Amino acid sequence: QVQLVESGGGLVQAGDSLRLSCAASIRTFSNYAMGWFRQAPGKEREFLAAITRSGGSTYYADSVKGRFTISRDNAKNTVYLQMNSLKPEDTAVYYCAADMYGLGSPRPREYDYWGQGTQVTVSS
Repeated sequence: QVQLVESGGGLVQAGDSLRLSCAASIRTFSNYAMGWFRQAPGKEREFLAAITRSGGSTYYADSVKGRFTISRDNAKNTVYLQMNSLKPEDTAVYYCAADMYGLGSPRPREYDYWGQGTQVTVSS
């Protein structure tokens, strides 16, 4: 059974930081590129960041580049999203996703598995 479970969300003030984690129950975790996406009410799912299988390459949306950092620990089957300088417009449900043999696509349809999401709320 494949499961992705996000954690680390919460309510923070503008300017604060959060670190999201995604624990993956996947055979051969290193075969999957991993991505982070978010979705606010009434909005389309938005690509945030992706990381290749070995962690050698990362990709970021312009809206978060310089503030967010994606990383992975293949020994722990976990991917992380470090979020700094949070803004009210970052408020959304944050999802991790896994793409078997992927290259780090920004397109949601490329991903095979999704977590349940974790809520991030940033107040001003």
